Amino acid sequence: MTKTIAYLEDLLANPRKILALVKADCASLKDKYGDARRTRIAAEAAEEMSIEDLVADEAVLIQLTERGYIKRLPVKAFRAQARGGKGVTGMQTREEDAVQYIFSTRTLHHVLFFSDKGKVYHLRAFEVPDADRTAKGVPLVNLIALGENERVTAAVAVPGFDPKSFFTMCTRNGRIKRVSAEEFEAVRPSGIIAISLDEGDVLGWVKLTRGDQDVVIVTERGQALRFSSRLVRPMGRAAAGVTAMRLGREDFIVSMEAIVPDGELLVVTAKGFGKRTPLEQYPAKGRATGGVKTMANRLEETGPIASARVVLPDDEVTLITAGGIALRTAVSNIARSGRSTRGVRVISLQDGDSVASIARIEGDRGAVDVNEEAAAPSLLSDNGREPVIEIIPS
Repeated sequence: MTKTIAYLEDLLANPRKILALVKADCASLKDKYGDARRTRIAAEAAEEMSIEDLVADEAVLIQLTERGYIKRLPVKAFRAQARGGKGVTGMQTREEDAVQYIFSTRTLHHVLFFSDKGKVYHLRAFEVPDADRTAKGVPLVNLIALGENERVTAAVAVPGFDPKSFFTMCTRNGRIKRVSAEEFEAVRPSGIIAISLDEGDVLGWVKLTRGDQDVVIVTERGQALRFSSRLVRPMGRAAAGVTAMRLGREDFIVSMEAIVPDGELLVVTAKGFGKRTPLEQYPAKGRATGGVKTMANRLEETGPIASARVVLPDDEVTLITAGGIALRTAVSNIARSGRSTRGVRVISLQDGDSVASIARIEGDRGAVDVNEEAAAPSLLSDNGREPVIEIIPS
């Protein structure tokens, strides 16, 4: 003990001995735990961090309702379950709000929102607030600067702005235009013009098309026109577009869809009649022509066409009425018939009610695979079915 005290007193009295002891301890730690440096110290480096550097790149779903509420949720929010049966007709009444769009994307992807006023707004997917599967979400007007009485009519998610891809747009009065995706690479927070509209016209449909992909346009009075998107030359954002289809008197566009292999055209009228017809029965024609008949000329009985969708046989659809009633059914439950037939009654309506729109629910063949991680689980609700949604290709 006396020797230890003398040693420590001598050590405290000699700073050089203290430094030598610290040096020896450090050398011992280096020998025992040391490894090669994995970082480089560079005094001249000046790296700027952005918010994207702090966001994990992962697969997510974005959901938008008819009343303008939006939320982001992880793919795993819809747990993988076995699909029960061959497709059962289901009836659901939604007294509050109905889902208008849901699409798969990644947190770092870009989401473009197109409005009925012809403007486009931009968000990164991670800027949409994260929420629980059962949460209501937040008003979209809190995230983008929508004008008064302006509503979103289309939403498209893209990983980047590939100049070989095009946004093909169609208005209710039959104008169409194709704009290179790179034109929307820099969208201001207040939005920018996507298409110039004539008075009384509205932008209703936007699809991401590639190459010479065909589109099909359906009118309220039962005409359908299929043509190649290449017949619409690429043009600038401010352009008003060209004539998509020659419309009859008091006729309007009710749908524009991109053609997919093995697809069928599902048509539903305001009074609840519907049918699906193979797309092979719609021959490709020139732009600005009248198209072919897609519904029997019995509009007094069936009502005008409310909406049309390109579907695959294993898809499901939800018919949403103006009164807030939603009928969910498998596409296979709707009869397949020819172009000029009336179809069958798909939904029984209450007095004064009418079909407002169709939401497509993609089956296994049409599901969007964001990547292998996102493709594994099915996007199913607790009852083993997919949510009442339209999935938009990203």
